[in-house]
Amino acid sequence: MNRAGMESRALQLARLGIKNILALTGDYSGKGFGDQGKPVFDFDSVILTAMLKKLNERLEASGDPDGFFTGCAVSPFKTTEAECHAQYRKLDLKVGAGAAFIITQLGYNVDKFEEVLVNNRSKSINLPTMASVYLLSPRSARAMNRGRVAGVHVSDDLFNTIVTEWEETKQGLKKAIDRTAKLGLILKGLGYRGIHIGGIHRNFSTVAAILDRMEEMKNNWQNHMEEFKDCSHRYYYCFTPEKNRDNVPTRKERIGAALTDYYPYFLLKNAHHVFFNKESMAAPRYARVAAFLDDKNVSWLVKLIMEDPLKKLFLSCRSCGDCGIQHIGFQCPESGCPKYTRNGACGGSNDGHCEVNTDKLCIWVRAYRRYKRYGDEEKLSKSFVPPRLWALNRSSSWINFHLNRDHQK
Repeated sequence: MNRAGMESRALQLARLGIKNILALTGDYSGKGFGDQGKPVFDFDSVILTAMLKKLNERLEASGDPDGFFTGCAVSPFKTTEAECHAQYRKLDLKVGAGAAFIITQLGYNVDKFEEVLVNNRSKSINLPTMASVYLLSPRSARAMNRGRVAGVHVSDDLFNTIVTEWEETKQGLKKAIDRTAKLGLILKGLGYRGIHIGGIHRNFSTVAAILDRMEEMKNNWQNHMEEFKDCSHRYYYCFTPEKNRDNVPTRKERIGAALTDYYPYFLLKNAHHVFFNKESMAAPRYARVAAFLDDKNVSWLVKLIMEDPLKKLFLSCRSCGDCGIQHIGFQCPESGCPKYTRNGACGGSNDGHCEVNTDKLCIWVRAYRRYKRYGDEEKLSKSFVPPRLWALNRSSSWINFHLNRDHQK
């Protein structure tokens, strides 16, 4: 749904008394009648959280004292430095936007689960945090092992173990219940406030069996930690860097990064500082020129002759009129990200690559790489970016910037 549809749906849910909401950016739209559906992604999860917080004011004004209790997700099970930092930076934005609880993506690495809690403590994030666990069958494990579930990974060793266990169905289910109970118990011991159990679709008896098994093992949860340790050096750790693999880029990779990331960022960053800095001495002069061109109704000519050729060449610009390149290391969120994210990466990247366009790096990974090269890491998801202003579509973003029409008022 677009923003009007989501706002309407939220108010409908409130009227029904449904106030507990998990705000997610969502998966890429699949095929339907007539093949591929149009991806909407009018909001990302940060903006959706902020919208629900704003709606709470309307609910309170209407006499409803209980607003939305909005949760957010974090995906710590990432393999690259850029992905990990992007996830935790986006979590900061979600908390700032009004999230009331946190839930993790699925994973089977206890050190990464613990890292979420360490990150929260280091930033004084005191929100209740839940963890996602899943009752793995061979079918679900195969999908996760082959990368068919965005942001989730099941190792080859774990997948092969599960296939062997399920050669006899009852024995396989018993092992799956035991594994789920062990992980749930460890997460409780680490300090998680609850778990979300997935993979159970028929009845509650399996959930009851998991909870009963947790109760039986509650006094020795530490004994099961090793079963959920990862020794493959697949993951990147923000708080325990000694565990990270030595991943030195090749000469070809260094040259490629320089041509596609470092030099373009340096040039665009400096050009933006000269021409689009509202604190500069030249800013009033640019504003007067923009106002003159707008009054004479020739801003379209500036866009056609100057803005479009440059921005389409360097940024594959989509002419949204409300430019957000400065928030993503001077990359276009409209052409560069299938989900048009302006407030940080989604959770679906895999080894730094986009969930949808798997042959391309996630633009937030590239943004981090650009920022780090020049010591600008703090700029990654530094502040909340409001939703795109669709009224400015196909107009000149240069003129809109200097006339304070875009989101950078």
